[in-house]
Amino acid sequence: MSAPQNQPNLDLAPIGNCSISALIDRSGRFVWACAPRVDGDPVFSALMNGDAPDHGFWDIELEGLKHVSQAYIDNTPVLRTVLTAEDGAAVEIIDFAPRHLKHSRTYRPLAFARVVRPLDGAPRIRVRLRPSADWGARRAEVTSGSNHIRYLCSDVTLRLTTNCPVSHVLEERAFRLESPLAFFLGPDEGYDQEVGPGVSATLDRTVAYWKDWVRTLYIPLDYQEAVIRAAITLKLCAYEETGAIVAAMTTSVPEFPESGRNWDYRYCWIRDAYYVVRALNRLGAVDMLENYLVYLRNLVDASGGGHVQPVYGVGLEEDIDERIVTSVEGYRGMKPVRVGNQAREHLQHDVYGQIVLPLVQSFYDQRLLRPGTVDDFYALEKVGERAFAMHDQIDAGLWEFRTIARVHTYSSVMCWAACDRLGKAADHLGLEHRAHVWRERAQTIRERIEKETFIPEEGRFGASFGGEELDASLLQLVDLGFLAPNDPRQVATFNAIERDLKKGPYLFRYVIPDDFGEPETAFNFCTFWFIEALHQNGRDEEAREIFEQMLSRRTHAGLLSEDISLGDNELWGNYPQTYSLVGIINCAILLSRSWTDVR
Repeated sequence: MSAPQNQPNLDLAPIGNCSISALIDRSGRFVWACAPRVDGDPVFSALMNGDAPDHGFWDIELEGLKHVSQAYIDNTPVLRTVLTAEDGAAVEIIDFAPRHLKHSRTYRPLAFARVVRPLDGAPRIRVRLRPSADWGARRAEVTSGSNHIRYLCSDVTLRLTTNCPVSHVLEERAFRLESPLAFFLGPDEGYDQEVGPGVSATLDRTVAYWKDWVRTLYIPLDYQEAVIRAAITLKLCAYEETGAIVAAMTTSVPEFPESGRNWDYRYCWIRDAYYVVRALNRLGAVDMLENYLVYLRNLVDASGGGHVQPVYGVGLEEDIDERIVTSVEGYRGMKPVRVGNQAREHLQHDVYGQIVLPLVQSFYDQRLLRPGTVDDFYALEKVGERAFAMHDQIDAGLWEFRTIARVHTYSSVMCWAACDRLGKAADHLGLEHRAHVWRERAQTIRERIEKETFIPEEGRFGASFGGEELDASLLQLVDLGFLAPNDPRQVATFNAIERDLKKGPYLFRYVIPDDFGEPETAFNFCTFWFIEALHQNGRDEEAREIFEQMLSRRTHAGLLSEDISLGDNELWGNYPQTYSLVGIINCAILLSRSWTDVR
């Protein structure tokens, strides 16, 4: 169910180029984009500016508008919006962020491009380009020249180069669209070619780039559209310069109305990125894996074997302290709006496993341009040492409790996985002594977990040492190789989770009150974990039914946010959420028919 027409909603389509991104609403209006990076000050802030913002957007208005249709060009993040008027006049808007090879390098400027073309009749349009500054507090200052306009935003100055009369844009004057117009909103520098043909050529090259990238993916027979769209969007969540992958493009979309659970997800969580590269690796997207491994190796070097934060800035920044901004009203007026994330202060010991597991692949994968070396292994052992030291220590857990500290089962199992995989990698590298050390440590952790978290009278595991509470992360014990799917202890754990955490077709992370009270929305990634568990338990028909329900809950862009409400099925939480897109890919692969069925 969507929000009332005058309210912001998450039925948005992202565009981007792995350097910059934006969210565009169903009418073709830019409502969210940050610059010069995804974690910067928003240059388009309308998503957080209340029901009728007077700035922070970029739209193309058609006089007498009657109908809007919108869809991506197949296998690309290039968005096509068609506006049709009451008299049949129609215009086409093509939105994209340039990305293609140029001078043997990937061209991905801090820029958005729009092509506006007349389709039918004599359409009259108005261009309203109103970037914001100071976290949406005001409209950006404007200066102009003969064929460009400069917008002085907080952290960046943007220059619009266009073949549209500049005065039409400055005055927001309605005019007849008689020939195609091009708009290039990018760095504050001259556009070095004729803007119309230049933007058109860049559009063609960008479309070709994405279609070629999709061709490299190994996709399942079924659910191809859903998998391709999820994969493209996960790539858009990468900050290619460093290899970081952000959890979402937005900040402060609440997990449910007036919940106060408004977080900034525009940073690189080691946990989230681990799941992203793991899912994309299943599709053969080795480029994303390789680039993220560079980011991880830099984190490993910086940590020196000590504490690792659960989350960093896309430029490897540690200091992303949380603050509240008051210059915008928030999503549907629901404050607070947060910048930064307090989780950077947390102890979350699962991160050590989530560093080791993707890096270990580099010792095996012969596709990589930069395979792992013995020296890399010795460096990675420092992370393993930390995992072993922290496996039975209290932390905030993967759900990032702010006032609850326990020894969380999931964190301990991730520490076990770090030691287990290091043992296997040492074997592979011929380091027999180190293999023995890591196998012993993995066994020590396993015995401790089984002793402290198993509840004999129920035959299942608890979510913390000595605790009986449940959370959905216990479903990951199979995926991590800690238990076999048919292990009676895992079956009993799954049954308890199904009984206590499943509400309708959805799965909650947990149902006990936390720092902010009882959760009221289901966590989409957990529902996908539940679908995987149904498959592991041989209940494919039920798994497929729930999976297809989840696919039906996607936005028109084929995406999901973090949370979904019961009853009205409205999406809540930051968007697009990488966790949720990972779930789409993983479940599609599990539940699809085999290609051998049709060839």
